[in-house]
Amino acid sequence: MTGTFLLFSGLVAASLVLDGLVRPRRGGDARWPLRSAAGMVLHMLLVASGFGLFLGICGNPLASAILTLALVALFTVVSNAKHTMLGEPLVFTDLVLVGAVLRHPQFYLSALSPVQKGALIASGPVLLALFAWLFVGDIGAHLAGAVLLAGSLVLLRWVMAIPPWRDLASAPDLDGDVCRHGLLATLLLYWLRWRATANPAPRAHPEVAIGRTAAEPPLAVIVQCESFADPVELFGDPALELPGLARARSVAWQWGDLNVSGFGAYTMRTEYGLIFGRDEEELGFRRFDPFLTAVGEASHALPARLAGRGWRSLFLHPHDLRFYNRQRIMPAAGFAEMVGEEHFAPPSAGEGRYVTDAAMAGTIGDLARKATEATVLYAVTIENHGPWAPEDGSGPRDLVSSYLRLVRNSDAMLATLLEALADLGRPSVLVFFGDHRPSIPGVTTPGPVRHTPYVVVRLDAFGAVVKGERRRVDLTPAQLHHAVHDLLATLPAA
Repeated sequence: MTGTFLLFSGLVAASLVLDGLVRPRRGGDARWPLRSAAGMVLHMLLVASGFGLFLGICGNPLASAILTLALVALFTVVSNAKHTMLGEPLVFTDLVLVGAVLRHPQFYLSALSPVQKGALIASGPVLLALFAWLFVGDIGAHLAGAVLLAGSLVLLRWVMAIPPWRDLASAPDLDGDVCRHGLLATLLLYWLRWRATANPAPRAHPEVAIGRTAAEPPLAVIVQCESFADPVELFGDPALELPGLARARSVAWQWGDLNVSGFGAYTMRTEYGLIFGRDEEELGFRRFDPFLTAVGEASHALPARLAGRGWRSLFLHPHDLRFYNRQRIMPAAGFAEMVGEEHFAPPSAGEGRYVTDAAMAGTIGDLARKATEATVLYAVTIENHGPWAPEDGSGPRDLVSSYLRLVRNSDAMLATLLEALADLGRPSVLVFFGDHRPSIPGVTTPGPVRHTPYVVVRLDAFGAVVKGERRRVDLTPAQLHHAVHDLLATLPAA
């Protein structure tokens, strides 16, 4: 018993040292930042829960301690890798993505160095072999582990109901809370706060009768472009100006910076803001992955709001629509039709791993020409998803050159869509924006400046640009949602 106690004490001490290595660190230096007393209590109870779980399964205290410490080390490595690439530590919603990582590993493993990837891949078989080798049949040890697990969980429940734990992390401050309380404690606190967040009150959608005043019903094309950012701003070189973006800005009804919160990832945060129109201040702890609770907020979505005005909305994405549960969220949000990867021409040899933006523009154009009623086409592109250096040996190996090649393809799509809408001979609106900036290792780093460009171009029934005020207005994704809604609501849909 004494040996087990000493082993457990060493486990707790070692886990606290590992937790002290998690970035961001207090003061930004490399010294171990002492966490708050309340945070360390939560950390120790979580470590005790893990130790009790493994002990209850294998009955071996040494194996249980090693496995628990390995799990804490895994959280530390993954969180620091994420912080380096994306500018934020691990958050509880990232754990939901484990299934997505297994189905689409290319989206996530690029955040790890080759050494980290090798260690991660090797750790699984090594730990399983160690677990099997050290398994013992002592029923007393198994029962002790079960008791420790149950007792730790009961204590966690109890302390979270009393001060000071009851009032910890009352509002999202991810970096600050990790510095103050530690990674494991923050993961638990944010998960509990998220669970306690209620759905907003449903938004009423009154039916609006509008008489036809145009020969053709209007069309809105909204394009959420993967990793689309202005290379002039990214790399500080005016020679990298994108001609399609420059042209769109010169004729835009409205344009500016889209102040997205994520860097290098988290498409769904921007996508949620545009579709559902709720800012992160309203979302609270739901902001980290708003798609997890989006079905409960469906009445706030743009398609649902426009349906009463006679608009029919389609959602286009050349990828598995089960990703982020879009196949359930988007119909609930009011999209009448889903256009998935099977509707797009696959990339040919040398074009990369994803459906091209040229193919996207072709499909959008076809659907626009076939639309016989007021229609919203919301399209999510994917060609410019990292990592950018091609694996098949084709194209430039340099990351920046590879990114520039793909972002120019996106810019060409913007120019193509402007021309296609002008040729339709019906009132139309084009909204084009980047979901987040690219995270290019050694070139672009996460920081306070994260905006991407957006443009709103309005055309009349003859394909001519409606000039308007040509205002530059910097917006959040949710504010752009409301700007688009208010603009479309003025167009006669029936």
